[in-house]
Amino acid sequence: MARVREDRTAVRRPTNVTLDEQLVASAKELGINVSRACEQGLSDAVSAERIRRWQEENREATEAYTEYIATYGLPLERYRQF
Repeated sequence: MARVREDRTAVRRPTNVTLDEQLVASAKELGINVSRACEQGLSDAVSAERIRRWQEENREATEAYTEYIATYGLPLERYRQF
């Protein structure tokens, strides 16, 4: 799981979000910091989307490299000690 930056110099910005009322009540009852939990969820979503886009943008190169390895093997494989 990605971690929210603990950078104390990070600028925090008030933002309005709409959340399920019962979910917020349960979170508060359990002592969960709703802002931090939302921030963590957003951080995870941003990270996942960046990964997805990188994979899509580099799919052709990744497939070409995989094909190269299948055909010629790993470069420097003869030096592997395991």
